Amino acid sequence: MSRTLRAIVAVVLIGIITFSAIIVIQNLGFTLRADITEQNLYTLSDGTRTILKRIHQPITLKLYYTKTATMKARDEIRFYNQYFSFVKALLGEYRRLSKGKVNVEIIDPRPYSKEEEAAVRYGLTGLPITQEEKFFFGLVLQTQFGVVKTMPFFSPHRQNFVEYDISHLIDTAITREKERIGILSSLAVTGEEEGYMAQLRRMQGRAPQQAWTFVTHLRQQYEVKKVEADVEEINDVDILLVVHPKDLSEKTQFAIDQFVLKGGRAIIFVDPRCFVDDTGGPMGRQRSEPVSNLSTLFSTWGVTMPQGEFAGDRYLAIEARMDETSRAEKLIGYLNLNSEECFNRDNVVTSNLNEVRMLFGGILQKTDADTDNQVIPLVQTTSRGNSWSVEGLWDWVRIVPEKFMGYFEEGTEPVVMGCLIKGRFKSSFPQGIEVQVESDEDTSSSEQEQTKTKKLTGLKEAAQECAVIVFSDVDFISDLVAYQNTIFGLKIPVANNSDLLLNAIEQFTGSSELIGLRSRGNYARPFEVVNKIRRDAEDKWAQREKQIRAEIERLENELSQLVSKYQQGQQELVGGSVLEKKNDLRVRLVQAQRELRNIKMDRNEKIEQLGNFLQNVNMLSAPAVIFIIAVLLRIRQALLSRKYVTHKSDAG
Repeated sequence: MSRTLRAIVAVVLIGIITFSAIIVIQNLGFTLRADITEQNLYTLSDGTRTILKRIHQPITLKLYYTKTATMKARDEIRFYNQYFSFVKALLGEYRRLSKGKVNVEIIDPRPYSKEEEAAVRYGLTGLPITQEEKFFFGLVLQTQFGVVKTMPFFSPHRQNFVEYDISHLIDTAITREKERIGILSSLAVTGEEEGYMAQLRRMQGRAPQQAWTFVTHLRQQYEVKKVEADVEEINDVDILLVVHPKDLSEKTQFAIDQFVLKGGRAIIFVDPRCFVDDTGGPMGRQRSEPVSNLSTLFSTWGVTMPQGEFAGDRYLAIEARMDETSRAEKLIGYLNLNSEECFNRDNVVTSNLNEVRMLFGGILQKTDADTDNQVIPLVQTTSRGNSWSVEGLWDWVRIVPEKFMGYFEEGTEPVVMGCLIKGRFKSSFPQGIEVQVESDEDTSSSEQEQTKTKKLTGLKEAAQECAVIVFSDVDFISDLVAYQNTIFGLKIPVANNSDLLLNAIEQFTGSSELIGLRSRGNYARPFEVVNKIRRDAEDKWAQREKQIRAEIERLENELSQLVSKYQQGQQELVGGSVLEKKNDLRVRLVQAQRELRNIKMDRNEKIEQLGNFLQNVNMLSAPAVIFIIAVLLRIRQALLSRKYVTHKSDAG
């Protein structure tokens, strides 16, 4: 038998043996698994295993995916095939670990079929592919007792959190009672159904505002209700979200105070400059400032948020474009918290977060109040952050990133923007408060309605440990910052903003298993070494850039004063060479501005060169390693060959 024929027979026999081994192993029910991804993306976490152990009744997971239609759909639809394979493999792990309690069905809803009718009935999102076909990619959970839960659509941007979404679906299906969340806000966070602003929008031909996206997500898991801003007592919710509490009355603050003292959990969002606050008085009245604070309660709890001061960090600032004609520049108030220093890794709320964006957030400082409360930072800037403030209200009319950057001075300690406060709280109103109530006494028609006062009293100190979470920014949970629209009209999360909020809620609901799952698999880490090199490059130019800005400002002021005197007829005060001096100032001003532009160009070129260098190193590293290994093997082969020839000659 020739050598070629023997090789062909060997390959065929190896194929037959391999195929037979696979069939035998499958029939034996024994499977070998090896998850070699960096963060074990195909391995269910301990939190999911705990949830699966609490299943006492069989449940069915129906995965709807229009696989047939995707074969002829456009590229953005075919992209979902890989994501579908990932979800399908993950559901297989749920079925395996549940020991028969979870049944998985894969359904391809064809046009005009019963499966498509069922997908529509369950409320799954169907994206149009053609006039007849729709693209479905959702999940339906059913229990034997008629409980139905749905995930309308698997967004590819939530692939890192798909295990959380599935486990959350199972957890809510096997949990009979929902936690109750109350939202107290001066904004239309829960949507404008009624009220002055809703009526005003209808009169203007505009639809009332819809609920914020995070509220829509909360309603899928919790019982969410609106708490009125003039509430006297809060006693029918488990968790209270206080969003942008602007100009709250003493009565409402007393209600929040007593809610916390009685053991209720609160998450509070205040803001020194809230950009989503477009509310104001009726037409003709002056708009109120978009500022919120709870200084009375904060001072008792042991923290403070100074008014008019913002958190800044030169190295976390995001480039922003103020209009279509301007260039993108770093805006010191728009921060991307993506450094290891920014998150408290010892707290479950922030332990797995990688990136949170905040827009002109304030600073939270621990006070010297006589209290034993613990103030635990959750999110903060790097150690080079600092507080800063604007010079006047005119700065907000047109935001100039370069001017705002000039207000900032680098610091030496992190600036806290979110914290957890724990302890046996004392009341901010130990003596109670006086409130006005309508009188029930009959009055004559000519008399105005009489009012009287009553005193509200409550706990002076909590009987058990209290806990609140405070954030110094409201915008970061709004649709403006936390979400963006896709080509399908869906809102997808940006960074970990929504995860931070939901982690905080789950921390207070006691669902520790879900907290551990929320950011699992979020493997997008910042390039710390690259960021350090970029910071060093910026530091090199920062001081000179600051000097030039100061020189430009001085020249502009001097030129302005000179022109003002000349226009007022006081040219004799500055001599006969007014025009020459004015022209000289303008020339020096242009030169300073040109030097500033050159510095920015040099800095950007250096950073771009660094990026290109790192990209080339990354592309050439693998071929270089292979080449080096090949050279070493060739050298080894040559040495062995020489040794073999030497030994053979010695033997001869």
